[in-house]
Amino acid sequence: MSFETLGLAPDLLSAVLKAGFTEPTPVQAAAIPKALAGHDLMVSSQTGSGKTAAFMLPALNRISQMPANKGTGVQILVLTPTRELAMQVTDATRSYGAHLKDLRTATVVGGMPYAAQLKALSRRVDVLVATPGRLIDHLQSKRVNLSTVHTLVLDEADRMLDMGFIEDIETIVASTPASRQTLLFSATLDGTIAHLAGKMMRAPLRIELSSQKQQHTNITQSLLYADDNSHKLRLLDHLLRDATLQQAIVFTATKRGADTLADRLSEQGFSAAALHGDMNQRQRTRTLGLLQNGRLRILVATDVAARGIDVQG
Repeated sequence: MSFETLGLAPDLLSAVLKAGFTEPTPVQAAAIPKALAGHDLMVSSQTGSGKTAAFMLPALNRISQMPANKGTGVQILVLTPTRELAMQVTDATRSYGAHLKDLRTATVVGGMPYAAQLKALSRRVDVLVATPGRLIDHLQSKRVNLSTVHTLVLDEADRMLDMGFIEDIETIVASTPASRQTLLFSATLDGTIAHLAGKMMRAPLRIELSSQKQQHTNITQSLLYADDNSHKLRLLDHLLRDATLQQAIVFTATKRGADTLADRLSEQGFSAAALHGDMNQRQRTRTLGLLQNGRLRILVATDVAARGIDVQG
């Protein structure tokens, strides 16, 4: 199957191909046609499965079929558990919608200047990506109107519930039209997630891919103690110089830390590159492509950015 056979609008298809995607992942191939048909979906999606495109492409496809300057309210609402994930979704949305005329996106999350968010919400917004807590603030202050939403996405729904956002989510959902399409993506679809879906979705189709449930049994975990940062860097250097080590992913706490460490390793002769939330979709795709084809030996990534990694082999 190719992206050309999924039924996407030409403007979206050209943007997808330009972003470097050649064929849909299993979750994209399973979810996109059903979402284009208008169904509510419950999708079991692990990180790195390509789920952002699985929900955003059909949502943008609906916008592409409307007249230019089509509305005055939010049409697509995406709820995510963290600021970093929201920024990644926003970046991907702009990449996929690059050829849609005057597509306007806004991100409402904690840790960003309030004035900038107020300015963005005072204008027309087609796609709103938000964390539940910050969106509730704007909703209760009547700075955002969700009565025009036609597509609601709950991204990593299980994680949002684990973080205690259930009441905020219910309040937000109640502010959207009952006729909306709802796309729920979660690592699991049972228990609380199923209960939540039962209250806010209309005859949802379940998509669970067996390959996503495969357990990796060849992982060995070890713990090394470092006296200080200098000692930690020496330990890392020792580990990375192991001749039997083919490739490695090194996690850092911050985006700046990822850049700094990747630069340091490159200066020491390692084939290394960083991956974090400040990179656009094209940069991420290129970096992961280098990792997958073996041209990149060490990937230095933040935890949130690494949640989107899916490298076979």
